[in-house]
Amino acid sequence: MSMADRDQTSIDPARRRLLEGTLGALGAAASGTLGASSLEQTKRQGLGPGGLGERSAFESISRQAAYGIASLTPLERLHGTITPADLHFERHHGGIPTLGPDHELLIHGMVEHPLRFSLEDLKRFPSVTRICFVECAGNYFPRGDTSTPQMLCGLTSQSEWTGVRLSTLLREVGARINATWLIAEGSDAAVLSRSIPIEKALDDALVVYAQNGEALRPAQGYPLRLLLPGWEGNTNVKWLRRIELTDAPAMSREETSKYTEPLRDGSIRQFSFELEARSVITAPACPQTIEPGWHEIRGLAWSGRGRIDRVEVSTDGGKTWQIASLQGPVLPKAHTRFNLPWRWDGQQTELMSRAVDETGYMQPTLKHIYKRWGPGSGPYHFNPIIGWLVRRDGEIRFSPTA
Repeated sequence: MSMADRDQTSIDPARRRLLEGTLGALGAAASGTLGASSLEQTKRQGLGPGGLGERSAFESISRQAAYGIASLTPLERLHGTITPADLHFERHHGGIPTLGPDHELLIHGMVEHPLRFSLEDLKRFPSVTRICFVECAGNYFPRGDTSTPQMLCGLTSQSEWTGVRLSTLLREVGARINATWLIAEGSDAAVLSRSIPIEKALDDALVVYAQNGEALRPAQGYPLRLLLPGWEGNTNVKWLRRIELTDAPAMSREETSKYTEPLRDGSIRQFSFELEARSVITAPACPQTIEPGWHEIRGLAWSGRGRIDRVEVSTDGGKTWQIASLQGPVLPKAHTRFNLPWRWDGQQTELMSRAVDETGYMQPTLKHIYKRWGPGSGPYHFNPIIGWLVRRDGEIRFSPTA
């Protein structure tokens, strides 16, 4: 059914005028007369304020579905470091549950006073707001030389999160001194649960109810989720309903058969919570085509170990490296923007970036990862240097050998 065939009585008159103007502008853009259309806009009153802001009709941006269980953030289309809430990546194990504000959080187990907290109860505690990224542990899925930053590592996003410190809640319930672990459990159909060392809970863990200034979106855990800055996304349990304090890990599905890494010697690496330093050049990158001349190399770097100390960029396939500029503020366990001016001479070359965090850890090559952990390791905690092949015709392709 065309727009003209729709029941016009269901459209607010002011919205109809905006729609007609937008369609007219789009038509003008298609015929090369956008300038004239813009001039016409100055001759009539525009739409007044509404109840909810919208993106311009000229801007089209969306996530990309992956394997029916995730959607990827379009890293190469974003600016700054904050991801709009509706573009934050999604990864679900049992779909998105429908929960209301009457949802409660139970904290029990090795505590003096087991308690249930309503959403309003939690909002009465001192609130904490911090900016940090969330990243899926399995965030490296190259799909040929046409892979984009979104396809390669779009399972990371950054938000401003607001909630209450988990340590505050543990003091409220009287966590016993011999409690060394906690079991965090969600309300999804998978009843996803993860074991978390008590040290992390007492450090910087939050129970959050807001994201980028508004209530959590359902896909991001509404009404409550656990936030463990710098730790693999699976531990940041969404739709949080229960925290049990214990003296041993639960050995749940998501920390035994899943989210563990087979090693070269046949053993298994388990509870590898921290996410290592990583970076990706988002421009120029596939599927861009560039011309000889000056360009600004731009990208993102992050580390679950703390702040990014520096980002090194190579414009000759790794033969030499230059230190890029970091755009402040450089926050701990947060996405950091980097840039470097570069003059392309029209010859084939390869662009790379590698991040170094404040602990001295340097982002490795794929060969180094396989040498250390073995060819059967992964896909968890894969953070290799990503290369972009710049062809003579200016087309940019992913270089899987970086």
